[in-house]
Amino acid sequence: MENLRVVITGAARDFGRTLAIVFARQGAEVFLSARSLEGARRTEQEIRDLGSDRVHAFACDITDPESVRAFADGVREKAGAVDVLLNNGANWLESEDLTTADDADILATTASAGGTVLMVKHFLPLLRASQRPDIVTLVSAAATPNYTGCAGHEAFYAAKGGQAAFTGILSKRLRVEGIRVISLFPPDFDNIDPLSPAWEGASRTPKDTLTAQSLAECVTFAVNQPRDCFLSQLHFEPGH
Repeated sequence: MENLRVVITGAARDFGRTLAIVFARQGAEVFLSARSLEGARRTEQEIRDLGSDRVHAFACDITDPESVRAFADGVREKAGAVDVLLNNGANWLESEDLTTADDADILATTASAGGTVLMVKHFLPLLRASQRPDIVTLVSAAATPNYTGCAGHEAFYAAKGGQAAFTGILSKRLRVEGIRVISLFPPDFDNIDPLSPAWEGASRTPKDTLTAQSLAECVTFAVNQPRDCFLSQLHFEPGH
């Protein structure tokens, strides 16, 4: 991971923050975004406290085209090329009753799929300037046909289905350029704080729920494969 230039959306909290810390610990230069600059800067400071100064924080609402363009322009000024675009940011909406969710929340949730399209569109020139470009998207098992194990609202299922369709066709169309498009479809998982003692001691037996450690290792495994290895989708068996 040394000197790899990695862009991560939704990096203020949860798994986006976890990925930012994992990549930074392994030597990557990370470009973090969150809807609030304050949130991105909190993660940036945590990484600096670990001894890495190759970290940059940006504000970016992935559903706002101008915000995405400004983020891409800001990264271009600092780097000129990006090796990994990690699409993690997405709206979560929890409900199993279609009618109970607010209309604005439904639209905001489904818009996150369009935000993934915007991110790829505006970062594609920076990826094309890399010798090892990868686009990695955290989709969800909710995008798997007939999957019912997610407590998300139908709008969340719709957004993740849209992400899966987009990355599927993108993988085929960008392969000729050597740009790998990797999608992960995890079920619910335990996101242990990577800066806590529990991170190293987490149980990861066949009986345990999938952990953020294992999911992050799947991401780093995929991007570290030789360039003739195109892993387009990584699916996970849900727990019992």
